This record gives sequence, structure tokens and C-alpha cells, in this order.
Amino acid sequence: MSIADLTFIRNASRILNSGHSDEGLDVRPRWQDGAPAYTRRVFGMVSEYDLSQEFPALTLRRLAFKNCIDEILWIYQKKSNNVNELKSKIWDAWADKDGTIGKAYGYQLKQKHKYAEGEFDQVDRVIFDLKNNPNSRRIITNMYNHNDLYEMGLYPCAYSLTFNVIGGRLNAILNQRSQDFLTANNWNVCQYAILLHMFAAETGLAVGTLLHVIADAHIYDRHIPIVDELIKKEPRPAPKLHINPNVRDFYSFTPDDFTLEEYHPHKFEHKIEVAV
Repeated sequence: MSIADLTFIRNASRILNSGHSDEGLDVRPRWQDGAPAYTRRVFGMVSEYDLSQEFPALTLRRLAFKNCIDEILWIYQKKSNNVNELKSKIWDAWADKDGTIGKAYGYQLKQKHKYAEGEFDQVDRVIFDLKNNPNSRRIITNMYNHNDLYEMGLYPCAYSLTFNVIGGRLNAILNQRSQDFLTANNWNVCQYAILLHMFAAETGLAVGTLLHVIADAHIYDRHIPIVDELIKKEPRPAPKLHINPNVRDFYSFTPDDFTLEEYHPHKFEHKIEVAV
């Protein structure tokens, strides 16, 4: 039985049963027809995934696995802010006429900073420290740059990673200010699980725990019936993640180097409307 499924059911039930409704308030998000997109929301959701035990893909519904990886590579590997370099259209609503989301996400990661050892961008600094100073408690990426927020198409949602190595296992905390629970929860969890596997492959470490911290976890009003249906499904065994053993360089991975085996998710026939 998938631990990721059980975690999703527990967290979704918490939002549905004890979440606070913002209906009637002046909210920013809108549905495509212009109606306010209200939410039921909770503060401070913390979930733990032991990646050495299972890959946390939901079986309650099918994960768009390759697109999920494509986006995390777009951010952390390509360090891009241009939606034309993505296979999916998930960022199109926030792109400008040139196809960029401004100084957001990948743009922040590629900026170089000075250190005693020389200049590094944020990703290359993580790799350097994991290889040369794995006991450091200062291995962090952060995309929430206040100086550039006004030039971002969307303020970063999942904005920082804190890495930690204990006993040869690579762990990380993913900090997220806000999350659309139905559309993004398992998507984000699996993305950053893949990212942790990539850093582990590059640095010769074993994967450990991914701790996911969400400040504001919410379910949109039009998503509530869908979530209610999902959490009534019976969890199935978690899939097995296969990674191309010939790839060890962080920048050489492609979505095709990752495969989910023995993955048998429930059918999911809903088309999910996204609030923007």
C-alpha cells in the first residue's frame, strides 16, 4: 500500500474537514470564466517521504510523470524562465509576450554569487558542497528574491530547498509558501523526489528523506468534489522507480532516464480547471 496515498488522504481530509473557507472574501485567484476562486485552506502542512522505501507517486490517480520531470529539469537543470522550453503548457498563463515568466524560478538559480572558492550559481554550489563539504548545514537554494519579485510572472510557490547529509543519506526540506493541493501536491512531491535522486547520483550519496513543508495548503471550491472522490479510493502498492544507471552527471539526465515500473494507478477522468 502506497504511503504517499495514505499521506495524501490524511492531508486532503484535514483540509476538507477542518480547513477555513475564504468564500466571500476579496481573493486574487480567478477561474477562467472570471468568477472568484475560493478555497478551503489550512496553515502548516508537513509531510515526510522516505525515498529509500518507495517512490511517492500517487496511485489514487495517474501522475503525468514525464511532464513532472520535464518541469523540474527546466527549473534546476536548464535554469530557464522561458515557457517555450517546456513540453507542457502549465506556465503559459503567467508568461509575457516573449514567453518568459520574468525573473522567476530558473532565472534565480542561474545567477552567480561569490564564495571563498570562486563563483557559483545556486545549483552548482549545492553540487560542490555535497561533494566537498557534505557535513555543512548551509546547503540551500532559495528562489524568493525580494529585489526581483516585481519582475516575476508569479511569486515562487516552492521556493527553497535545504539539504542535509547524515549517515551517507541525502535529505532535503522543501519549503512552499502556497499550494493548490489537487493539481500540485503530488506533482511537487515527485518532482523534488526526482531532484533528490539526481543530486544523489551526481554526488555518490544514497537518497534519504524528503520533508515537504507547506505554509498554506488549499483546495479550490470547484475541486472539492473531485478530491472527495479521490480520497475514497483504495490505495494500491507504490510503483518502483528505475533510473538509468549509466547517468551520473546531474546535467545529463533527461526525462527518459526515469521510469515508473509496476505502476497501476486508478482511472481518473476529470479535466481539472486551474485557477490563476
